[in-house]
Amino acid sequence: MKVVIIGGGVIGTLIARLLSFYEADVTLIEKENDVGWGVTKANSGIVHAGYDDEPETLRAKLVVPGNEMYSQLSKDLDFPMQRVGSHVLAFSDEEVKILEELYKRGERNGVKGLKILSREEVLSMVPKVNPDVKASLYAPTAGIVVPWRVAIGASDNFVKNGGKLVLGERVVDIIASGGRVRKVVTDKNEYKADLVINAAGLFADEIAEMAGAEVMPIHPRKGEYILLDTQEYTPSVLFPTPSRGTKGTLVLPTLSENTLIGPNAVDLSPDEKNDVSTTSEGLKEIYESAKRLVPSIKLDEVLRTFAGLRPESPQRDFFIRESEGVWGFINVAAIRSPGLTAAPAIAEYVVEDIIQQRLKIHLEKKKSYVKSVKQIKKVSNMSLDEWAELVKKDEKFGNVVCMCWRITEGEIVEAIRRGARTLDSVKFRTGAMCGACQGGRCAIKIAKIISRETGIPLEEILTNSDGSNFVVGKVRI
Repeated sequence: MKVVIIGGGVIGTLIARLLSFYEADVTLIEKENDVGWGVTKANSGIVHAGYDDEPETLRAKLVVPGNEMYSQLSKDLDFPMQRVGSHVLAFSDEEVKILEELYKRGERNGVKGLKILSREEVLSMVPKVNPDVKASLYAPTAGIVVPWRVAIGASDNFVKNGGKLVLGERVVDIIASGGRVRKVVTDKNEYKADLVINAAGLFADEIAEMAGAEVMPIHPRKGEYILLDTQEYTPSVLFPTPSRGTKGTLVLPTLSENTLIGPNAVDLSPDEKNDVSTTSEGLKEIYESAKRLVPSIKLDEVLRTFAGLRPESPQRDFFIRESEGVWGFINVAAIRSPGLTAAPAIAEYVVEDIIQQRLKIHLEKKKSYVKSVKQIKKVSNMSLDEWAELVKKDEKFGNVVCMCWRITEGEIVEAIRRGARTLDSVKFRTGAMCGACQGGRCAIKIAKIISRETGIPLEEILTNSDGSNFVVGKVRI
């Protein structure tokens, strides 16, 4: 059986990984030059507890088990995760009543360990929170991850089990005949398919339309963020009491020891799916909202600002189902927040509930497959003795290229050997260029290493997508 998955975000890569455990010919197609560069790349990175979703929704069904799966998944795919817990903060009696409703909803959804904390309890756990706080809904199971590391690990595991990863190809057509899918056409190749899984994120509606399948209209909702070069403000994820349609602006720690504030929520038109610009008005809104949670937040340590897009739909729920009109076409669309949390459970739902039960396709497990991979070892996590031993084996690990995060030439070369061909591919695999200088001191060094290792001329090295050349020519001085 030939399966083609469209979309290399966290959803598509986890589905591909799970299918690679079975006897199937699986191809994953991603239009960008690496996995995890769409919706996956720019979000809050929170593994939500699961109290926010209405019990009758598919989101509620998948978020709590997805949350639980992350503990083992982080070990299998070798990505960092911390269960730092989360607080929904209430500043009025009316907001306290909303916390009580969320608590009851969380209990119905099966969230473990939920508590409503008093003002004193909140302040003891998060000393810098606004002292006007009246209470919080505390969820100890909430956590933080680096989303693209999940996608990279899943993709590496998929390839290790014999899956075919196709990067830099855009799907332009899906051929169906006789009431079933037959072929996926890209701008470069054609791929025969018995099953097509549409995990194309913001563009899933367009992919479904190509196949003549049911379409869930999707529009992008922009969220702007500010990343601060400090982790002094909070040890846990802080939410305001939610309003209709949004969880509000958050304050949270990151695994790189920064503080992230955001997002806002700006609905865009369907033809603005590539608009990741930031605005002074949006960033001001985020800052002022964050200060309501943590008044001492200052902007004198801004590391960078950015924006991400998430797919919104009229039904405000995941749209995961097999097509009734085109056999073999499966929509995994409208994966809005908390899609990252639900992702491992979504993969199981697609493979076990839809493919095997509803489509009645027998999938036989391979006699031999691997469920785990190792991501690139970080010198910064080693003792000096361990580092010295590594340098004895390969002196490239003694050359520190990224001074902010102590990333060595050896780590960068390993990323290139694993397929990195752009600056962002190296960045997301190693952490280089994520520190205080944001690549100001090391990006050119990394570009030269990529050129040396791959033979790609320096002026053809990309930052990320096609056309994003890092340099545009040579200057003779």
